[in-house]
Amino acid sequence: MFVVNHQKFMKMNELSLKKVPYFFIIDFLAENIEIFEESEINPQELLISFPAFSNVTGDSNLNKKIEWKTFPESVESFKSGFDEVQKNIRQGNSYLVNYTRQTEIETNLSLKEIFYNSKAKYKVFYKNFFVFFSPETFIKIYDGKIFTYPMKGTIDASIENAAQILKEDNKEKAEHYTVVDLLRNDLSIVAHKVKVDQFQHIDLIKTHQKDLYAMSSEISGTLQPEYKNKIGSILKELLPAGSILGAPKAKTLEIIKEAEGYDRGFYTGICGWFDGERLDTCVMIRFIEKQDKKLYFKSGGGITHMSKLEDEYQEMKNKIYVPIH
Repeated sequence: MFVVNHQKFMKMNELSLKKVPYFFIIDFLAENIEIFEESEINPQELLISFPAFSNVTGDSNLNKKIEWKTFPESVESFKSGFDEVQKNIRQGNSYLVNYTRQTEIETNLSLKEIFYNSKAKYKVFYKNFFVFFSPETFIKIYDGKIFTYPMKGTIDASIENAAQILKEDNKEKAEHYTVVDLLRNDLSIVAHKVKVDQFQHIDLIKTHQKDLYAMSSEISGTLQPEYKNKIGSILKELLPAGSILGAPKAKTLEIIKEAEGYDRGFYTGICGWFDGERLDTCVMIRFIEKQDKKLYFKSGGGITHMSKLEDEYQEMKNKIYVPIH
């Protein structure tokens, strides 16, 4: 389906079988994989803030008013790729496509300042190249079990009864059901007794501009014996992450490449921390990248046959924020 870096996945297997702690970063297409044993993590180049691991020391107090400007593409430009996606959905080539764009931004914050001052479950700053502040867990592995937490569906939290509206919206429900089904099938490749433990859980995400509600679910399974302690082999089977791709995966990837017309790079890839026993990984969304001295915020959302152009365009723009509050 896509070119993968077999050598790096095997290296991950080798380390996890030896129970050596390490951190890793994998791009969207699993072509570029960076692996850092704990002693190799240089905080000048790589800052990590995960629930179970952090190499952050001290504070970076923000004593200035945030300047934040966005320059989103026109709705006409957005529509070009959106129409390509909808055409393929109508033709039956896909029933969910995660369509993303990159938006130029201007801010008086450095990438490192954004890292230090944003509030998120998972944060990474990498080589002054990118920073992300992601709320979305990809997979966790511990005690012989694997868990995944697909996040799909957002709404402006200031809307009256927003959480209930999100849960009951037909388009958002269809999108969420599809991703849950896709991730349940994906887990079944490496695990048995796969089941949905929690469905349509609502989280509040605070930002400097507006608060959002996001919808997620929890799926779990028991790892098959042949995958025990083989993190590389597991990820090779599961990537790209279904929540930021769509279904069916192979054809949807072709559609994305055609419709988006830009290189996602590390955006919507995954990164993770293995402590020698347990694995915790996240999807690299809420992502800012530096390209030729300019900053770009990459964002998007799931498209189904019920999607409306104006709503999807607005969702793409709603996600261009920093969670500093």
